[in-house]
Amino acid sequence: MASQTVVGKVGTVCSGIRGGDLPGEVRVVVDGIAHYYLGYAPTALAAGTEVLVVNNRGARQVDVESWPLVPRAAPPGAS
Repeated sequence: MASQTVVGKVGTVCSGIRGGDLPGEVRVVVDGIAHYYLGYAPTALAAGTEVLVVNNRGARQVDVESWPLVPRAAPPGAS
């Protein structure tokens, strides 16, 4: 995969990121294929947190930031 393809993608923390130099595991889907990376963030992020990839360190390591999910609007006529 090209080194910058993953930058700008939204992923999910699989194994909690402990923050700073202590990574966790991040799952990012690119072109329908799941890829797993060591993810680094400035602060701790729990498993299940949605993240945005902001930098590719190479060697399957990325820098991420917490990325809030946008709730889906209810379909018209739903209560």
